[in-house]
Amino acid sequence: MFKKYRIGFEWRGLALFLAVMVPNFIWFAIPAPNDIMRVVSRTPVIDTIATVCQVAFIICLCLLIRTDQRPFRINGTIIGIITLVVAYYICWILYYQSAINIAVIIGLTIFPCIAFLLFAIDRHNTIAVIPIILFTMCHLMYAVVNFIA
Repeated sequence: MFKKYRIGFEWRGLALFLAVMVPNFIWFAIPAPNDIMRVVSRTPVIDTIATVCQVAFIICLCLLIRTDQRPFRINGTIIGIITLVVAYYICWILYYQSAINIAVIIGLTIFPCIAFLLFAIDRHNTIAVIPIILFTMCHLMYAVVNFIA
């Protein structure tokens, strides 16, 4: 399985990660008016697992390159990724407008995860898929337990 990979730098993976993190950096610096996410988490173990998985999949997306991957081009998957990131931004805008509901919380949780998963699939980076799926499950559990249930 590892024979088909080489160490390299996939700048598009880093660009996607940074695009997803921009609203988070803003949130860290400027709290939303009705900021329900600034609470002590009730899922610290799940949060730790999620963080480890997040670091793992970002490393995989940015530093592992398939030797047999096709050239990068705009296709339906890439358009889907862009659409998910835009939808994620819209959820952040709604969050800052205090239009907080289950749909917004789920959007903030799931949209970036699916975008990362689609990017891994597009780049044929199956190694990244495992930590992305684990991260998604943990991220969703965190959101449900802390903000929905």
